[in-house]
Amino acid sequence: MTAKRIDGKAAAQAIRERVAAHVADFERRIGRPPGLATVLVGEDPASAVYVRSKNRATAEAGMAGFAHNLPDTTTEDELLQVVLDLNADERVDGILVQLPLPNQIDAARVIATIDPAKDVDGFHAMNAGRLATGLDALVPCTPLGCLHLLRSELGDLTGLNAVVIGRSNIVGKPMAMLLLGDNATVTIAHSRTRSLNEVVRRADIVVAAVGRAEMVRGDWIKPGATVIDVGINRIATEDGKGRLVGDVAYDEAVEVAGAITPVPGGVGPMTIAMLMRNTLVAAHRRSGLKDPEGL
Repeated sequence: MTAKRIDGKAAAQAIRERVAAHVADFERRIGRPPGLATVLVGEDPASAVYVRSKNRATAEAGMAGFAHNLPDTTTEDELLQVVLDLNADERVDGILVQLPLPNQIDAARVIATIDPAKDVDGFHAMNAGRLATGLDALVPCTPLGCLHLLRSELGDLTGLNAVVIGRSNIVGKPMAMLLLGDNATVTIAHSRTRSLNEVVRRADIVVAAVGRAEMVRGDWIKPGATVIDVGINRIATEDGKGRLVGDVAYDEAVEVAGAITPVPGGVGPMTIAMLMRNTLVAAHRRSGLKDPEGL
């Protein structure tokens, strides 16, 4: 058996097209487009690439973009003032501060300063708490994208056994909350879980977000399971160029799973699509409108 390849690029493109249609409608009704502000501190190459991709997606969706590129010498107080100014800017519906931040800045304090209504990353404690208690919240983009792929692939998740490998506030914990909300039976595992391979082997759904290249082997996967690989790791190759792999040994798992996301081209595109979705939702809520349908 060879697993179905879950095409995150196609799914993300469909979402972004629906977002763009809703953006045009929002602008007709409110008189301005939704606005997303990105804040990049320093010149980390990977972060710069991510932020450029997000800014490009903002423009393609017809939203207003407000890019703030700050030097790596920026102090915590200076960054906090930028965030406070964006909180007060009525043109801005979403604020994204790209992580990681330089060592002199406390990321937790910065996240806590973002207006929860504009927290399109879903990292603020208020949004995390609302998600955990089953209330409407702005949800972190990557797990939300994973949930969309799972629903598209499996439909109703009720009663399915799901294992989330990873316990970060960005992916693992919110992913577990989303799966619980869809009535799956959820186990949160991590790199120190005893007999991790046996835990994973019982799962109908595996979400791997542990940050270790190809840690999840093919013989860990239950035949027919759906595998969502959040990991993105660069490994060395003989030509010296390196290549990207996930947290799952794809070539092994594809022979066992029922469906699996590739790396790259799986979860990554969904993260940006969900950022666009979250910004649109935030704009609607801040304007007193109902959430856009179909997202």
